[in-house]
Formats: sequence, C-alpha cells, structure tokens
Amino acid sequence: MNKKHLALLFLIAFLTMLGFGIIIPILPFFAEKLGASSFDIGVLFASFNIMQFIFAPLWGTLSDRIGRKPLVSFGLFGFAITFILFGLADSYTEMLIYRILGGIVSAAALPTVHAMVADLFPPKDRAKGMGIVGAGIGLSFVFGPVIGGLLSSYGVAVPFFVSGGVALLTFFVILFALPESLPKEKRTSSGKQKRGNPFSALFGSLSLLYAILFIVSFAFSGLETTFALYISDLYGFDSRDLGYMFLVMGIIAAFVQGGMIGKMVKRWGEATVLTIGMCLYGIGFFTIPVFGNFWAFSLILALFGAGQGMIRATANAMITQRTTIGQGVTTGAISSMDSLGRILGPLAGGAVYQFTASGPFILGGVLMVIVLLWFRLRHQRLPEPSLEA
Repeated sequence: MNKKHLALLFLIAFLTMLGFGIIIPILPFFAEKLGASSFDIGVLFASFNIMQFIFAPLWGTLSDRIGRKPLVSFGLFGFAITFILFGLADSYTEMLIYRILGGIVSAAALPTVHAMVADLFPPKDRAKGMGIVGAGIGLSFVFGPVIGGLLSSYGVAVPFFVSGGVALLTFFVILFALPESLPKEKRTSSGKQKRGNPFSALFGSLSLLYAILFIVSFAFSGLETTFALYISDLYGFDSRDLGYMFLVMGIIAAFVQGGMIGKMVKRWGEATVLTIGMCLYGIGFFTIPVFGNFWAFSLILALFGAGQGMIRATANAMITQRTTIGQGVTTGAISSMDSLGRILGPLAGGAVYQFTASGPFILGGVLMVIVLLWFRLRHQRLPEPSLEA
C-alpha cells in the first residue's frame, strides 16, 4: 500500500468533513435568523440525511462502473457550490432546496473515499486503512465546530462560505494529486464484474453487520440530540462545557482509529475489536444517568470516542472483506445505514426524553446489549473473507 495514497485519503476525509464540522454549531442560528422554527430546523437536518440515505448506494454503483475519482470530485465540487449558495440564501425555502441538493451531491464523496480504501488495502490490512480515514473524520469534528464558532463572529453566513472554500480546495487536491484506485478491468462496465443492486446488499448474508452500523448510529444520534438538554436541565452545564466534553471524545476517537486499530486487529481480530467497541458503547450509555459532574461526563464520552473508532473501522472492514458486489455499492450501503440511523435516532431520542430525561441513554444501552448478544451468537455464520474483496 502506497503511504502517499493513504495520507491523501486521510487529508481528503479530514477536509471533506471539516466543512460539515464548521457549520454544525451555526446552521440552527442562521436558519432561525431567517425565521425558521425548531421544526423547520429539524427538517433541514433530516432532509440532508434522507438524501444521503437514498443516493449513497446509487453513487456507489456508478463509481463501480466509471471509477472512484470522478465521483469523489463531483461530490466535493457539488458540496462546495451548495454550501456557498446556502450562505447566500435569504429565505428558508432556498435553504431547504440547497440542503436537499447538498445531501444528494455530497453522498458521492465520503462513501467513495471508503471504497478507495477497500480498493487499495488487502483484506487483512483493511481495518487499519478504515481507521486512518476514520481518524481524519474524527479530527474534523474536533476542529470544525471550534473554527465555525470563531468564524460566526464575522457573520452567520461566513462559516458556510469557508466550508465551501475548503471543499473547493479538497476538490483541487483530488483533481491533481489523487490517482484512480479502480482499474478499468475491475469496473462493472467492463463486463467481467458482477453489477450489484444498490440496496440488495442490506438484506443478504451481511445484514447483521449493516444492522450493527444502523443501531450504533441510531443510538448515538439519539444521545447527540438529547445530551446537551440533559446536562443543562439536570446539572446546569452550558454549551461551552459541552464543547469541551465532545473535544475529549473526538481526540480519543481519532487516536484510537489512527494509531491503535491496526495493532488491535492484528492481535485479536476484527470480531473481538468490534465486540470491545460495542461493550464500551453499552457502558457509556448506562453510566450517563449514574454520574453528574464534568469529568465523569468527559470520561464517559471518551468511552464513546474509543468505541466509535473500534466499531466503525472494524465493521466497515468486515463488510468490504466479504462483499460479493462492487465496493462502491457496498460502501454506499454502509453510508445509507449511517444516514438512516441519523434520521430516526434524533426523533426517537427526543420523543423518549419527553417522558424521562435518562430514557434515551437507557434505550441506547439496551439496544447495544441486544445487538452485542446478536453479534456474538451469529458472527460465526458470516461468510469467510474473500482474498480478492
């Protein structure tokens, strides 16, 4: 594996998601300034994820046919344009249109980067590659919100312009520095490769692994939606305290994914590392209602950071090692499961929180216990990894 390629993929993942991280703390305030209600803001977030859920497998299928680089380039260029237009919007309707378009085009970028990792890494080293890319994503969410908060002092639209500029920069990095990872003879359009149905992957022999990714995304997005309310309503913590807590989580996640995953997988195997990650998630969910001080919450979120690194890198690697269809279709399906969790998780978390403040965390813990037991009982029935996947 060429270390230059890996460094480029890390940089691309970091810069791509840095744009997302920059606008996270700003988008609600920008929308509110244009008269959007809390429900309208929820629709903005949901519409983006719905488009990603629908289009990620479709773009993945196309990348299996024409190559990875055109899809990553298209996704980043479209991402840049829609974010700049969003910053120029002067009505909620315009915001919603640009958000929908942004979800459609950006769904071509990051899943295809993961497909490139699957192209370039042999199965035995794939978890390490997925971990490195995951570390880039994790670091972007460490620095992005901080940058967005600083930029917002110059105007609520400025972070969107900067995000668009970062995406354009990434587009040119891809255009001139990133080589194509899928040779023509391995593309489905060559007639030698099996063309996969974009959604068939979700219901085949790997459905257990896809379900794990969905449940993890569902449970954690429910936490993200309600945790700020929980620590504010019960303990009086503010957004600055929350920012520091998530900073700890992001640093831990990046460290685990970038520096430890490869060594852990070589020593224990993907299934064991995935199990450890789910255990850390379960412990994190169940301990949130037990403690009530800043350092305890920071340590609990650190458990999620470590667990997230283990789960995502190993589950992605296990799926791409065993897939019988194109890697683009496969990583698109993985992205769809993550998006579906981020659509439904906040709805469930918000609804449960209305009945009991600790409810979303208990629900998340119970779901992790269920999926952990399911995995331990069924993981040996998974297909054997393919040497050519």
